[in-house]
Amino acid sequence: MHDLTGFQRDILYVIAGLEQPHGLAVKDELDDYYEQEINHGRLYPNLDDLVDKGLLEKGKLDKRTNSYTLTRRGRREITARRDWETQYVDFTE
Repeated sequence: MHDLTGFQRDILYVIAGLEQPHGLAVKDELDDYYEQEINHGRLYPNLDDLVDKGLLEKGKLDKRTNSYTLTRRGRREITARRDWETQYVDFTE
């Protein structure tokens, strides 16, 4: 995950948390988080990059809507990142 941008990591986290992740649902979540509109020209190329890196699988919900799911590798990368973060920031104590 070290070679991802922060935006790409955020995409992975959003997809991990959505029940039925698709492009517009991911966009809506990121719009809220960043408190600004994320344009399609930024989102979709990053989704494609994550698919190309083997972190996401791209499927079809219908003729116009793509779905995205984490791959096994994507889940491992998120887990490893969270473990690494917890070494430095652990608010559970």
